Amino acid sequence: MIPDSAVASVPADGGKAYRDLMQVVRDRGWDRKAPGRILGELALHLTLHLGGMAVFIFADNIFVRAAAMLVSIYGGLGIATNTHTSSHYATSSSRALNKGLTYFGYTFLFGTSANYWWNKHCVVHHPAPNVIGIDVDADLMPFFAVNDREVAESRGFARFFYRIQWMIIPFAIGMNTFFTQYQGWRFLLPMLFDSKRRRPSHWLDLGILLLHYVTFFAIPLYFFPPLHVFAFYLIRSVLMGYAMFIGFAPAHYPYDAAFVDKTQLADDYLLRQTATTVNFRTGFLGRLACAGVEYQIEHHLFPFVPHTRYPEMSKFVGEFCRQHGYPYRTLGWWEGTWKSLVLFYKPKKVFDDIEAFRTPSEVKA
Repeated sequence: MIPDSAVASVPADGGKAYRDLMQVVRDRGWDRKAPGRILGELALHLTLHLGGMAVFIFADNIFVRAAAMLVSIYGGLGIATNTHTSSHYATSSSRALNKGLTYFGYTFLFGTSANYWWNKHCVVHHPAPNVIGIDVDADLMPFFAVNDREVAESRGFARFFYRIQWMIIPFAIGMNTFFTQYQGWRFLLPMLFDSKRRRPSHWLDLGILLLHYVTFFAIPLYFFPPLHVFAFYLIRSVLMGYAMFIGFAPAHYPYDAAFVDKTQLADDYLLRQTATTVNFRTGFLGRLACAGVEYQIEHHLFPFVPHTRYPEMSKFVGEFCRQHGYPYRTLGWWEGTWKSLVLFYKPKKVFDDIEAFRTPSEVKA
């Protein structure tokens, strides 16, 4: 059974400001699900992803094949972000449909354990984004140092490596998909071998993961040489690694999104989310591919809200934050991506006082 915290990832009591904002979301009906539109977007992305793969496989012209792969990766990013909505049970009021879409999008298509994703992303990351010592997305040790404390505590070769890690990271990003798959197996296998923690959902996860490898390896090997099959999987996975970075990193990696110490967890929930998260701007095609991850502030505050509501919500949430003294930042997409890369050249400071991020309130006492 998926824990309830994976459904909403919001606190029972996040403070008066958060409760006031939540009431507006409820009153305006922004929490109503929009399965028709979201599933329509998913169908489009599936068509682009699978169609691009087919053209890449069967076309002879190298330029056509390259263009087809880019179209496929664009569709793949759309599938990943659309599935992200489902993983928060925000696509439909049907719990079973949301779960099924998560298993399909993450486990079957990309070989990532859905149970790992629910735990890592919904249960751990969402309540405490960029909280050092809790948020695993903000902890890349021992491979990369992303905050000043990690650099200061390193010694010898590690200290030297962290000084030049910015030279390595452009290549390492391509391993994102493989690393996520690896972490999924590390999470899932101990569950399966532990009768006290094992659930039917873990066996389902395993079965769909095996189906992923049958679909993308075993079946193609009947029709294509092994080298071609493995090369195709490698190319697709590496490009998806880059796509996932530019889709998800700009929300939390730029300097504008603070790293805070875990002692700050007891503070204002609304402040914690807005201090550690930023939005980024996209055009029409980017908005379609990002499926709401560009509105990360709105998403982190209300992950149960369908991503189709975020553009409308953002106008009110931004004004609410400005009036009540909460930070609300929006970067350009490429600006956010570049700043995410700069993190590896100059790791971020960890703040011990999240109150420093409050802004002058426009509400008069």
